[in-house]
Amino acid sequence: MEKIKLKVIQPHQILLDDEFDHVIVPGVEGDFGVYANHADFITKLRPGILQIYTGDKIDKYAIHDGYVSVEKDLVSIVCEAVEPQAEIDLKRAEAAKARAEKRMKSDAEEVDFRRAELALKRALVRLNLK
Repeated sequence: MEKIKLKVIQPHQILLDDEFDHVIVPGVEGDFGVYANHADFITKLRPGILQIYTGDKIDKYAIHDGYVSVEKDLVSIVCEAVEPQAEIDLKRAEAAKARAEKRMKSDAEEVDFRRAELALKRALVRLNLK
């Protein structure tokens, strides 16, 4: 099977730069899989789970906000945050979920509901990954 190169770039580091069999990416219009020789396109990411396949091995990452560019044999992801499954702290994710839900239920005018909603989505992705 032909390999596809994946680069995951965050503001302060390149997290991944390697070849894999295929990847599944959480796009704004739904998850999509990419194999070698895929059609070119660019789309926005949504908070979700990035799945990377190599043989029988699947690596999973929580990914939050960004863009993905697909070119023939290269997938480039530029995003704010990517967290390997092994680094997810369940207690911290549960606490973040509770805080976001509390803010969203608040009647206070100073609550930024969009920010609370994004925090809730990020927490739910982390919890779904574990």
